[in-house]
Amino acid sequence: MKTIEEREFLPINIAVLTVSDSRGIDDDKSGDTLVDRINGAGHVVIMRDIIKDDLAEIVIKLEGWIKNKNIDVIISTGGTGVTGRDLTPEAFEQVYEKEIPGFGELFRMLSYDKIGTSTIQSRATAGVAGGTYLFALPGSPGACRDAWDDILVHQLDYRFKPCNFVELMPRLTETK
Repeated sequence: MKTIEEREFLPINIAVLTVSDSRGIDDDKSGDTLVDRINGAGHVVIMRDIIKDDLAEIVIKLEGWIKNKNIDVIISTGGTGVTGRDLTPEAFEQVYEKEIPGFGELFRMLSYDKIGTSTIQSRATAGVAGGTYLFALPGSPGACRDAWDDILVHQLDYRFKPCNFVELMPRLTETK
């Protein structure tokens, strides 16, 4: 993993969504973790919201943010487990144009080193829709740290080589 100093850093606009029936802005530690790391990396948190674990509500929020051309990336936290209320992956799947299966696979591989087989309970996922990247992370601050520090900080940095998500942004909506 390396960055190339010849390239100039390109800040991107990121929306942070917390999916939870029990959290508010005052006690959203996972959302705070993401905001701190996004800002610390030099990107811009352009929007932030907390919504309930409701499939239709999550889809509506995602679709609205995807249509907002000022948002480059959506990162959610929460609702990726296996209980009946965990519906974030299903919502994301409804809006994806393309899934990025390697993200969830890599997240679980990295997480295994920290939490062992408990990582199998995570359904972290990622994809693209309307030229916007979408990442669904588990609802713990530790999982948000791991996903940001070990994957997203690099892939959302234009200087990162050999390749990164930012350099592909202009091509996400191209067609044949």
